[in-house]
Amino acid sequence: MNQIDLDYQNLVRDILENGSRKNDRTKTGTISVFGRTIRHSMKDGFPLLTTKKMAWKTMVTELLWFLRGDTNIKYLVDNGCHIWDGDAWKHFSTVRKSMLMLKPPASEDKLREYIEWYEQITTQEEFINKIKTDDEFAKKWGNLGPVYGKQWRSWESYDFCIDNDFGNNAFGGGWNVIHIDQIANVINLLKTDPDNRRMIVSAWNPADLSAMVLPPCHMMFQFYTRELSESEIWDYIHKNKIEIKHQHAVLYGHEVGSELRKSFIPTLKENYNIPTRAISLRWDQRSVDVGLGLPFNIASYALLLEIIAKEVNMVPEELIGDLGDCHIYNNHVDGLKEQLTRVPYELPKLKIEDEVKWKEGDCLPTYSVSDFTLENYQSHPSIKLPLSN
Repeated sequence: MNQIDLDYQNLVRDILENGSRKNDRTKTGTISVFGRTIRHSMKDGFPLLTTKKMAWKTMVTELLWFLRGDTNIKYLVDNGCHIWDGDAWKHFSTVRKSMLMLKPPASEDKLREYIEWYEQITTQEEFINKIKTDDEFAKKWGNLGPVYGKQWRSWESYDFCIDNDFGNNAFGGGWNVIHIDQIANVINLLKTDPDNRRMIVSAWNPADLSAMVLPPCHMMFQFYTRELSESEIWDYIHKNKIEIKHQHAVLYGHEVGSELRKSFIPTLKENYNIPTRAISLRWDQRSVDVGLGLPFNIASYALLLEIIAKEVNMVPEELIGDLGDCHIYNNHVDGLKEQLTRVPYELPKLKIEDEVKWKEGDCLPTYSVSDFTLENYQSHPSIKLPLSN
């Protein structure tokens, strides 16, 4: 059953019928409502909208970029993902305008940069091509500041270190910078204390907001797990055709008697690697571009839930989005009205490759886009909506 497409269409109708006209930072203008929730049961399929064709590889690439802890668009550009191009170009353009108002620098190296960067690059297309071909340029101008990946994988904090040599410091110590890997911490809690209520990852770091090209729209996410019932575990065994060996017989689930089922439960996870818990994810989003962003956000957090569930050997259960300012840009209205006329198809299934590479010391495999396969994805044609930066 594809309820997520219907819920998305209902949200669009809600905004068009009940929304307020508001100004925004992009000067495009929006219709907006505040405070909505969207839910999806993962057993109904992978929530990639079918009422328009979705850019699957682009969405996967961005999520993997977050999980890498990366904040430079070069990885995105090299992998054909252009979601963040406009934000990087806008930042560069602002600096470029200031530089061109100044006199050219005297040193030969700085003069070369001045000519090749600020004088010759006049369009976003030229800027992105420079990111692709010039590593020095990409390192400087492809960086977006401490956005999602930085906060997820390397949130900066401080730790006071006692210094025994009191002569070096009047206070007998000093502050060291430490880096908090929130993803690794959450995975550890899921494995060791799955009923914990602190399994949260935050991207909203007030100290870093001014250094970001764009503050986080989806600000934080939280995991919740529960024990599967005995019947749910055996339904899982039956659905996935897992062979349970008993004496000289091979059993698959429903043909196992109740007493025999119960006796197997304590050994299923250890002997057969069968999950005994369900895991859900809830994310908070302050600013929701319903036309372009929300379909990506739904699929991205669903994929994140699937990735984490696989790592901690749990069954993905529910995806919940708590949405703040839900808005439709004025130049998206016609496209979304077209989407409202479309009847949803059945949702696809997701398959994650088992044999993937690992980076030593990391808490997750080093996934690539090709490690994720959609089965039976059918959709209506794409709807072109302009991106407002």
